[in-house]
Amino acid sequence: MTDYDVLRVFCGPRGGYGNELGVVRNGSVMPERSERQELAAKLGFSETVFVDDPERGVIDVYTPTLRLPFAGHPCVGTAWLLDVPELVVPAGTVGARQDGEFCWIEARAEWVPPRTLRQYATAAEVDDLPVPPKGEWIYAWAWLDEPAGRIRARAFPGRDDGIDEDEATGAAALLLTDRLGRALNITQGTGSQILTAPQPQGWTEIGGRVYLER
Repeated sequence: MTDYDVLRVFCGPRGGYGNELGVVRNGSVMPERSERQELAAKLGFSETVFVDDPERGVIDVYTPTLRLPFAGHPCVGTAWLLDVPELVVPAGTVGARQDGEFCWIEARAEWVPPRTLRQYATAAEVDDLPVPPKGEWIYAWAWLDEPAGRIRARAFPGRDDGIDEDEATGAAALLLTDRLGRALNITQGTGSQILTAPQPQGWTEIGGRVYLER
């Protein structure tokens, strides 16, 4: 088995929760896309990252069934692990910075594959949602405190790959921030925390806590 690290990204204030991420630091041991896709499926994380150039931050991201041009929690986690000022993904160059307990990336909404952002009237409605049928990527959300920018959210990728619900999803949070045009403090899944902030010229920052699990 290829060596890989396991991170938890967008952890809660006490270090719990977060979305697991597999990171293969030496991507050269598995250069073919078919090999990478096979390993990502075998590991079963919502995303697995292959680092092709740790100095320049060049990475390649896979779900268990497909390659992604950009993804939020893989970029936050890998930027924290490599401690680099930027990452290079197929969609473009992602800025990165460390700020105390948070790692932040800067990306663009147009890099994110299509998702349905579905608003509900209350957080309780979001909590009570069953997993929807496959086929549509749904980000369900409701205000917890609209003046404070606090949101309750859950994410349903809608793929047939064993990931019925994502614990924390940076790309969908980026889309929601871009739509609402304001900074957000998102509680997602069972207790993960995602922070976002719009930036000039169409950029959005996404931040969270990252812990090395193994």
